[in-house]
Amino acid sequence: MDKSKNIVVGLDIGGTNMRLGLVKENVLQKIDTIPIFDVNDKKGTLDQLIGLIEQNFSHNIAAIGMGVPSLVDLKTGVIFDTVNIPSWKVVPLKVILEERFNVPVYINNDANCFAIGEKYFGHGKDYDNMVGLISGTGTGAGIISNGKLVSGRNCGAGEFGMVSYLDQNYENYCSGGTFKQAYGIEAFEAFEKAKQGNTEAVEIWKTYGQHFAELIKMILYTVDPEMIVLGGSLSKAYTFYKNSMLERLGDFAFKNAVSNLKIEVTSIENIAVLGAASLYYDALH
Repeated sequence: MDKSKNIVVGLDIGGTNMRLGLVKENVLQKIDTIPIFDVNDKKGTLDQLIGLIEQNFSHNIAAIGMGVPSLVDLKTGVIFDTVNIPSWKVVPLKVILEERFNVPVYINNDANCFAIGEKYFGHGKDYDNMVGLISGTGTGAGIISNGKLVSGRNCGAGEFGMVSYLDQNYENYCSGGTFKQAYGIEAFEAFEKAKQGNTEAVEIWKTYGQHFAELIKMILYTVDPEMIVLGGSLSKAYTFYKNSMLERLGDFAFKNAVSNLKIEVTSIENIAVLGAASLYYDALH
């Protein structure tokens, strides 16, 4: 490995913006953000992506890591059906970028990037078996097992939100959508009202915590992590559902698994780009 190439590019592709970070020796050196002009223009968005990298590229770049809200064929680096960029139906992104920049390119979904970012930069540093659990618009997760990211063949590992639960699935009860469907209120409104002491909002979050505990039980039975790091917009309200969640976890069959489990809320700014860059570190590991 060429030691002069000590910078990793981390890219986070959202629905409205592309964000790039330059990580040198595990320190984030720079953030660059551009708005996506037209999500329905495939060539235009790819040109924007290439232009963003070009503006920040140098001979010291060792690799490019990218997080995308889509399924990824990890062998070929082809991405499918990117959420919020409908023109990215089938894009051979790895080949496009490797041919253009002549460095290794690593692509994974955004939940997996969150998990590996927490492993290298956040609460997961001291844990080899952990889950990064995101709850916001949807519910997804990334799994770290024996210190390595477990993605599955199509980046589908960790999609716990899609598992059947009650009359629907976990995502229906453990994401922002449940607030509007069940209570006629947006999650951020329920959060603001709870902060103001509104008793109805406080009760809503307690109920949410009970459902969230069932999700965590399923994760414990499935992968038995030492640590779960919470991310996504709903994690900001953790103080309002923490107690009801912990109470519901009390009937878990394996008491040691719960008592030994550490649950934290992410505290890392720019975790998305750091996680994308961490795909390179994970590949080296």
